[in-house]
Amino acid sequence: MNWTSLTPEELIGACVESGDPAAWEEFVCRFRPVIAGTVMRTVRRFGESAPQLIDDLIQETYLKICANRCRVLREFKPQGADAVFGLMKTVAFSVAQDHFRGGLAAKRGAGRREMPLETYIESAMAGREAMPPAEREILLREIDEQLATVSEPAARDRDRQIFWLYYRHGMTARAIALIPGIGLTQKGVESAIVRLTNHVRARLADIKLAGPEGKSSATSL
Repeated sequence: MNWTSLTPEELIGACVESGDPAAWEEFVCRFRPVIAGTVMRTVRRFGESAPQLIDDLIQETYLKICANRCRVLREFKPQGADAVFGLMKTVAFSVAQDHFRGGLAAKRGAGRREMPLETYIESAMAGREAMPPAEREILLREIDEQLATVSEPAARDRDRQIFWLYYRHGMTARAIALIPGIGLTQKGVESAIVRLTNHVRARLADIKLAGPEGKSSATSL
């Protein structure tokens, strides 16, 4: 299924009905800009601008959307071409407003996050400048292929989605666990992230620098 070809309304229907993690990955990609923009504007009205607070409120917005078996999405009745984006703005605004009204910081659900994957890559290149974008993309594709070897066949697609939703899209373990198609508790998602991350770390240890030009290659990554 090519999720990117769906209209916003069709994508929401697919997320609610199928619970497919790939559909949710597209959901995160497509609606994060409007959610983040609404949160940032609302936060600034209250004289705040801390990146961590903004990120927390974005995560809380996803949690609210996924709560009660995605009740917000299930009860949504589109009334125009931009109705879905209006819904995302409304939910994000409500979450940000509630934060300041209640006077309590919205905290991430899974404690401190692991170091970003990009940092692992740069650390593996010990003492070298960060890889050019093209080489980094190649390595990320190799990592994606390697992820297919970590889990049992029945769980491979799910684990791959968990890994990229966490590292590439910034979703917390708590938010990922609420996605219907994941089928794991928050603790289960956290365990999967640790297992997959440790595997990736081990494979990154095999990265070698080749030749005086400083080009990199990954052995059996």
